[in-house]
Amino acid sequence: MQLLDSQVTKPPGFWDSLAAYWHRQSQNSLFLIKLRSWEYWPFWVIYTPVLVYYGWLSLKARSWFFFSASNPGIENGGMRGESKMTVLNKIEGKYKPKTLFFRHLTLTSDAIVDQMMLANFWFPIIAKPDRGERGFGVEKLDSQAELTQYLTQHRQDLIVQEYVAEPLELGVFYYRFPGEATRTVYSIVVKDFLGVTGDGRLSIARLLARNERALLQREALEKHYGDGLNEVLQAGETRLLMPIGNHCRGTKFLNGNHLITPELRAVFDRISLPVSGFHYGRFDLRCRSIEHLLRGETIRIVELNGVGSEPAHIYQPGFSIWEGWRVLLQHWRVPYAISRANHRLGVPYMTLGEAWGFYQRSRANKQAEKP
Repeated sequence: MQLLDSQVTKPPGFWDSLAAYWHRQSQNSLFLIKLRSWEYWPFWVIYTPVLVYYGWLSLKARSWFFFSASNPGIENGGMRGESKMTVLNKIEGKYKPKTLFFRHLTLTSDAIVDQMMLANFWFPIIAKPDRGERGFGVEKLDSQAELTQYLTQHRQDLIVQEYVAEPLELGVFYYRFPGEATRTVYSIVVKDFLGVTGDGRLSIARLLARNERALLQREALEKHYGDGLNEVLQAGETRLLMPIGNHCRGTKFLNGNHLITPELRAVFDRISLPVSGFHYGRFDLRCRSIEHLLRGETIRIVELNGVGSEPAHIYQPGFSIWEGWRVLLQHWRVPYAISRANHRLGVPYMTLGEAWGFYQRSRANKQAEKP
């Protein structure tokens, strides 16, 4: 089904105008949307100053892979390709959702459903590759039929989690130096999922045509919802369209640094101190409310990402690129200092051979995902 297929016959005056409007909006505006919002700029544009600074830090550390010592308890410090399940297993059970791990050789929907029943949870679920990156392969699945279809497209080791329906999703960046009491929460991103609120008159598609982020997700929305985008929601009715809190899925990242308080730091001290070999990274979590977050209640950590994660609050619309560069440089200054401190305590840096091995495994995982 193609929303922009001009040959589809629909009631005159509605579908033709809708298709033409969305087509005009998307074709004329996508370039301008990306141009004026640096969060959509190419990786090399945003990261060129950061890579220059990273090169300088590498020279000072005498290792291109100094970052690997930032988190001795996580493969390559959590730069890329680490096992999400291995990291998640380090977190106390009360802070994470029910989670299952499956080797790709044993992946069948029946086997997964059997283990879900034994673990006492059911659909909807979140499925994702154990060694995936940047939200790739992360999907909310509502039935066994959807799980079966998902398995035809993903052939890696797999994580299956119960879906956490708490309304608030955040990424909390936390670090602590080895052997020191100083601990810091320095970045909080609040995730605003892509959705619409009805007015009783316009279809979902028409409402989405007014949303720049939705225009960028047009093809994915058409593919997933098809004719469902023609539905007219009642006035005030809200419909969540992209349940995965990832930037590439249309989620808006908001700066939540005003939430950083001594109480919040104490919460993440309690969560992180038992995590062996962890000093620097981002907790991706869901909880019921800010009040619950500050009390350490209803927190469910779906992932803990190491040195390869970003302080994502910089992607709030309107955030200055200059301030973004300042934060990204700080993002590398801190793990450099932590890595150097750990190295003096005997933690080795990753060797070139080890780095090449991680790269090869990461490449093999991506190849396994191709049809």
